Amino acid sequence: MGFLDEAITDLKSQGLFRSLRETESVQGPEIVLDGRKVLNFCSNDYLGLAGDPRLAEAAAEAARRYGAGSGAARLISGNNVLNDAFEAAVADLKGTPSVLLFNSGYHANIGAIPALAGEVDVIFSDELNHASLIDGCRLSKARTEVYRHNDLNQLEDLLRNFPPTPSLLRKGLGGGLIVTEAVFSMEGDVCPLDDLLELAQKYGALVYLDEAHAVGVFGRDGEGLAPKNPPENLICMGTLGKAFGSYGAFVAGSASLRDYLINKARSFIFTTALPPPVTAASLAAVKIAAAEPERRKKLWDNIQSLGGNPSPIFSLPIGGAEKTMEVSRRLLELGLFVQGIRPPTVPEGTSRLRLTLSAAHTGEQIATLREALKFVHRS
Repeated sequence: MGFLDEAITDLKSQGLFRSLRETESVQGPEIVLDGRKVLNFCSNDYLGLAGDPRLAEAAAEAARRYGAGSGAARLISGNNVLNDAFEAAVADLKGTPSVLLFNSGYHANIGAIPALAGEVDVIFSDELNHASLIDGCRLSKARTEVYRHNDLNQLEDLLRNFPPTPSLLRKGLGGGLIVTEAVFSMEGDVCPLDDLLELAQKYGALVYLDEAHAVGVFGRDGEGLAPKNPPENLICMGTLGKAFGSYGAFVAGSASLRDYLINKARSFIFTTALPPPVTAASLAAVKIAAAEPERRKKLWDNIQSLGGNPSPIFSLPIGGAEKTMEVSRRLLELGLFVQGIRPPTVPEGTSRLRLTLSAAHTGEQIATLREALKFVHRS
């Protein structure tokens, strides 16, 4: 189709064209990319669990016992016993009465947010929120007010100026729905959660916290940025495809929240349940992460060795999309895979290298990264 070819040519001219790379190995600090072994500094495998043989064995055992597929949505015949076991384990980790398993973080956000907020409601959304949160807000059809990144003064002005409306969301609350990431996936910084919760309490608002890059990484037991036994006005979403090295997501909160989402979250109701091997691997990962706190310690030691950062995500601003991808290519020539991030993932003019550290990285590998970054900067 000619019009598609023209659109692709336009993307290429702007330095925004994307293509898929092929990996041929287990995920880890070293991977085989397009047939070549490289150091991997762009995976979200923060605890180094994606390649852990115990996850693979848990998945294999589940496949032998329950098969490769779930057969249907969970509300039909797809609610395998592993789902309940997983939800109980994560509820214990988070200190919440209940947890509901979703197929992905995207599924969770576009299901839970529209279930909680509707046309008569107001959502307050951080300007740097992930695309799945933005899409969840759009699908809700609620009025969405975007506040400057982590700017609680502006957020309070917005909360103060929007009186409550009679809706399910604000029965007994009085405020709106505040939507934010815990760790911002492209910036690597952290939301001021304590102050945010205090502000939400003041105005009777509900907080929806996306902890995709926080669970497994933060907290004494890897529970995330949110405290164990979180306050009633805090709903937490987390994913299994990052620190836990598997796939899937969850929403943690009250028992009534779980029951409500089962009946109202369309991305839960109308999706085939996760295959039992995937859920088994996720359950194994949650247990391993809890039993091996040294993984989190090693991760944070690695973060400190690269200069310190509030999270495992380091955002190195470059500016233009083409220049960013050129720096990424030069690093790859040196044997380091560091992905360049361009619009529309980030705003125009803010393209950057997004590099991530894992507990599995060695000191020698991080030193190699440090020297490569210096070399590319000099040249």
